[in-house]
Amino acid sequence: MRRLILATLAAAMGLALAAGPAVAVPAPPPAEFGTDWHDPLTAAPPIATPGTKSCEVSVVRTEFRDFTPYKGSYAPPKGCGDRWSKVVLRLEGTVAGRQFDRLGYLRMGGVEVLRTSTPEPSPDGIRWSVEKDVTRYTPTLRRAQPVEMLIGNVVDDTYTGVIGVRVSLTFYAAEGAEGAKGAEGAAARSGGPPDQVLTLDGAHQEGTALVGDLTTPRNTERLVAEVYATGSGGGCEEYWYLTVPDAAPYSCKAAGGPYREVRITVDGQVAGIAAPFPTVWTGGWSNPFLWYVIPGPRAFDVKPVEYDLTPFAGKLNDGRPHRVEVSVLGVPEGQSGWSTPANVLVWQDEKRDRVSGKLTAHRERDLAESVDYRPGAEHRLDTAGGHALTVSGYLDTSHGRVATTVAREVSGTSTHRWTEGEALDALTARWRDTETLTSDGRGPATTVRTHRTYTMDGETTLGAGDRMRTVLDLGDRADSETRRAGRRTAWSRLDDSYRGDATYTADVPREDRHAVGTTAERYRLTGSGGCYDRSLVTEQGALTVDRLRC
Repeated sequence: MRRLILATLAAAMGLALAAGPAVAVPAPPPAEFGTDWHDPLTAAPPIATPGTKSCEVSVVRTEFRDFTPYKGSYAPPKGCGDRWSKVVLRLEGTVAGRQFDRLGYLRMGGVEVLRTSTPEPSPDGIRWSVEKDVTRYTPTLRRAQPVEMLIGNVVDDTYTGVIGVRVSLTFYAAEGAEGAKGAEGAAARSGGPPDQVLTLDGAHQEGTALVGDLTTPRNTERLVAEVYATGSGGGCEEYWYLTVPDAAPYSCKAAGGPYREVRITVDGQVAGIAAPFPTVWTGGWSNPFLWYVIPGPRAFDVKPVEYDLTPFAGKLNDGRPHRVEVSVLGVPEGQSGWSTPANVLVWQDEKRDRVSGKLTAHRERDLAESVDYRPGAEHRLDTAGGHALTVSGYLDTSHGRVATTVAREVSGTSTHRWTEGEALDALTARWRDTETLTSDGRGPATTVRTHRTYTMDGETTLGAGDRMRTVLDLGDRADSETRRAGRRTAWSRLDDSYRGDATYTADVPREDRHAVGTTAERYRLTGSGGCYDRSLVTEQGALTVDRLRC
């Protein structure tokens, strides 16, 4: 893949980008999709890396033909020390022929470090890559670990695509060992890597919930859980946002409708709530031509839902195991399709063997839901749901008493319209997830407020000649602001938007589909750290625009 690279932007953003040849004026796009198209790519920025010494370690090199996991081993790099300023994971994939999109994971020492999905291939074959900052998993990467990776696949006479994968880690040495150790001492307060990354002991499924035990170090002073929540597997929960109550005539049912919420509990008490991201995989919305080159937001790099559990640390720091449960609210009883693997990131007080504290407040607003179904020649379902939770606690640390409050409010609204046989199927939906984290110790209080908004506006129609058309807009937006003593010290704004419009003839061999389509993505990230703005446009699988602004 060729990319436009502006050296001035790279310098301004501190991005380490590889130099490349000048980009020629693109040739006119073909009249329709052929047997080959541009390799998949996204408009997201490359990972910023320091100019320090780097070491690369190969983690996985394999092919996936079935549902047998790859199992191997990992050893830390030699020559870059054991303190790193950045660790970058890179996945490179290849596939050719015919194949569905597939979901995959990579675990090291039992810790999930990547959840991803694959693009659907052209007959001639494609290559793609994914980069992820995995510095937060530094404690796991300092030791030799078993490796397990799986991209479940089916290869037969019809689905011929074998998925080839190579995964590597690049370690960037810290500026100096002593400086790195000193920085780690303040990691819990500065947002640096954790001291430990834990998984749930004895984790297993109980119905639709993941259940396990968590035993934290007794000197824990900050605690964050992350959950790689994905609705997938080809069933209706892959399209949870389109589900309807049992009374409505539609192919995907859920008694309560489409409201979903990812929640975590500690010893039976709700400890965190979150809106799941409505990921559209690369076969989504009945139209693979939307995704051949540009995937939907987060499809290649599934971001985990995060919960700050620090208010519960005083309760958890007793040296005993505590029951932790992760579940997805709204999933019909007995329905499969969600995966919720969890990691727990722990920061410890290096000057105390034990940190005591207390959960001081727990306020949960009742879940509010409304479902309004109106039958007719065009069926219509209007839904709304919302929930709020506030938890507070304190810890007596070596640097004083620190009180933490986490307030989170989630909501979702949608309007779903469809006709008999679903020849028309349309959805307009919006999800909001607002979190406010306040930490108050000896110094001035610090408040971090993050407002996330996810949007989906699409319509699929089956018209004359079995021509299937899908028009779809997706949005992934987040505004974050940090204030200390009431003064703003940092801010960022993310706006990742996708738009696609593709048409093909349904239920015929690939060569008779006569598919046409345009897709576009614009990824904008601005804030106190700089500015990044990249746009991509494709027509019939050809990349026609690749533009950097700022």
